[in-house]
Amino acid sequence: MISGFLVKKGQMTSVFTPDGKRVAVTKCRALPLKVTQIKNIEKDGYQSVQIAFDSKKRLDKATEGKISKLKLDIKPRFFQEFKLTSDQVPEIGSDITIESVFQNGEKIDVTGISKGRGFAGVVKRHGFKKQPLLGASNYVRRPGSIGAQTPGKVVKGKKMPGHYGVETTTTVGLEIFSINPETNEVLIKGSVPGSFNSWVTLKKRS
Repeated sequence: MISGFLVKKGQMTSVFTPDGKRVAVTKCRALPLKVTQIKNIEKDGYQSVQIAFDSKKRLDKATEGKISKLKLDIKPRFFQEFKLTSDQVPEIGSDITIESVFQNGEKIDVTGISKGRGFAGVVKRHGFKKQPLLGASNYVRRPGSIGAQTPGKVVKGKKMPGHYGVETTTTVGLEIFSINPETNEVLIKGSVPGSFNSWVTLKKRS
């Protein structure tokens, strides 16, 4: 099938294994994904499956023309491609469910947009150690020296205060605890990057 899937992040909770062990999991909603295009080596130079996800009220002209040509009754907000992992090629307009891509206990990598934290200092942003609690209290969380007399400038890439968060973040080695096809719900062991109700990408480990 395909190498990944898109789910909507929910809240964290805890569940119990059959042997009574408590496990922290993240609830995610995994609705079926609609196939909108099949790319092949002859025409495109590579093999992949394009899927549509999310929805909006009005489509731009390019997307509306593409959807009307395919005769699909959807109004997708985004498109994404996944590599083919088998000889089984889905048909355009068909639905791909998460149980056809992943299994319980499978290791995955999860990619999402991290939460925004605004303007942050070096202690919060980069994990700097605090300065000694000896002098003025308003200097405890400051970065201290940011360079020497030579070369007489701040070196490019110096860790400084600034905007923190809203970056593409990947958490590797998570595990699918369970998949419920009836409720379209998947439980993932551990915490998943991103805010509540944000879209995250699950990918098979290479």
